[in-house]
Amino acid sequence: MNGTESDSTAEPPVVVKVGGAKAVDPAGAVGDVAHLVANGREVVVVHGGSTVVDETLERLGIEPEYVESASGVTGRFTDAETMEAFTMAMAGKLNTELTAQFRSAGVDAVGCSGVDGGLLSGPRKSAVRVVEDGKRKIRRGDHSGTIESVNAALLAGLLEDGYTPVVSPPMAGDEGDGEVTPVNADADRAAAAVAGALGADLVLLTDVSGVYADPDDPETRIDAAATPDELAAVEDAAEGFMGKKVMAAREALSGGSGRVVIADANVRDPVVAALGGAGTTIERSALGEDGAAGGDGSETENGGETA
Repeated sequence: MNGTESDSTAEPPVVVKVGGAKAVDPAGAVGDVAHLVANGREVVVVHGGSTVVDETLERLGIEPEYVESASGVTGRFTDAETMEAFTMAMAGKLNTELTAQFRSAGVDAVGCSGVDGGLLSGPRKSAVRVVEDGKRKIRRGDHSGTIESVNAALLAGLLEDGYTPVVSPPMAGDEGDGEVTPVNADADRAAAAVAGALGADLVLLTDVSGVYADPDDPETRIDAAATPDELAAVEDAAEGFMGKKVMAAREALSGGSGRVVIADANVRDPVVAALGGAGTTIERSALGEDGAAGGDGSETENGGETA
């Protein structure tokens, strides 16, 4: 990333998305990132925080609300009260604590929200299409956004200076009148946007070992997808929150990432294992010759953080 000829033979950066669900232990990822950085690999960490956000809402007496899009993808509905708690939990508590964990492991980590330096930006969506009781409805008052721009130069500058960015939503939401509002964005899709912008490998760590052909049977894990038909099989198998991870994988590859791995955060050396083939690996060739993203995701962008 320093513009020298050696860059063409160097390994690409790695974007590691650490899930925010309670069942995801970040300790293994922290150790692995420290190992990769010590060996000269550039790493950007993007984290979620669904459990911490929900716990914060509970302490504030606010009921967390998840909604389903017309295509069946589940995401958080973020009204004004929820957005305040979201910012407190994500950019305030969780990002700071995770950055401290990386620094304790010897990583020169720098915490950033998507608002900082316009790192993650795009239009705010104040109204979203949802399905309630089998009926399609429009919900207004949402604070979510669709990431359309990544300040890759900011990340590249930090990486060149030896820092490891630790990135979290919220993103910078463009209100259309020049104003910027912090809004929720799904962390998997934020990681995808960053990976695409940097041409990085993307590792999506979660609480299962990959995408299962039978969602209830870990023995049916799909190990790899390198063709459009194989990617279609992965998309057909992905249910619930896994649907957004597979969507994020497609977006990352379309944006410029070389490969995406969906893997278990709770195994030994989870990032190194994922890069070595553990989990479900989706290659860029799975997009086909045209590399099309397969839709803009607008219908499924119904809010933000899920895991």
